[in-house]
Amino acid sequence: MTPANPTGRMIGDVILDLRNISLAFGGVKALTDISFDVREHEIRAIIGPNGAGKSSMLNVINGVYRPQQGEIIYRGQHRRDMNTYEAAKSGIARTFQNIALFKGMTVLDNIMTGRNLKMQSNFLLQALYAGPARREEIAHRRKVEEVIDFLEIQHIRKTPVGRLPYGLQKRVELGRALAAEPQILLLDEPMAGMNVEEKQDMCRFILDVNEQFGTTIVLIEHDMGVVMDLSDRVVVLDYGRKIGDGTPDEVRNNQEVINAYLGVAH
Repeated sequence: MTPANPTGRMIGDVILDLRNISLAFGGVKALTDISFDVREHEIRAIIGPNGAGKSSMLNVINGVYRPQQGEIIYRGQHRRDMNTYEAAKSGIARTFQNIALFKGMTVLDNIMTGRNLKMQSNFLLQALYAGPARREEIAHRRKVEEVIDFLEIQHIRKTPVGRLPYGLQKRVELGRALAAEPQILLLDEPMAGMNVEEKQDMCRFILDVNEQFGTTIVLIEHDMGVVMDLSDRVVVLDYGRKIGDGTPDEVRNNQEVINAYLGVAH
């Protein structure tokens, strides 16, 4: 465990190490020779202009995309790439830039889907809802209720998600990811489209997830105020290349980063 950083959090050893990651779609290079690591218990931000490759990097981490070059080291295991099942099973959960919920299902049932990989009973026992399957589902529902209480959404637990305002839908999506009890939580623009009050609530929940559960968080966010306030370290991408990496203050004063955001370099 390393000493507390400027945010006051105690940061652990490297849990995820991405080395020389390159990803292309045909002749279009999405990521070029990118390396950075993520330490246990930290909030690690990925920032950059639109089209910089931020979401592509998250997709590499959780197995949606397979890089043509590079290596992923997760908890000491060397892998050329992840697949989505391995990533989820090994403790990596994800929210999406565009909300991906089951709009006709209730909040409770949506969050319950985050427990699927932890269910041991076979399909027949689950369908019959008898014996071990019943006891297991009761235990999983208890965990889901804890997540609902944590996110302060008890009053909408039986409401179909499609009837909820955007900010609450984003909170439900966070709840589904938390139901999986992740070791690493990937958040793809969790505050996009939110008003000021909704952003403040989401910031509070992200900090509480990190501090109370000890969850490592990798965050993509365009609101620089949020990034600088929440993050322990920031990696900056521009046109698929890494142009900065360090503490918020180091990144804020990096001239190449300033140029990229101001459009001076292009």
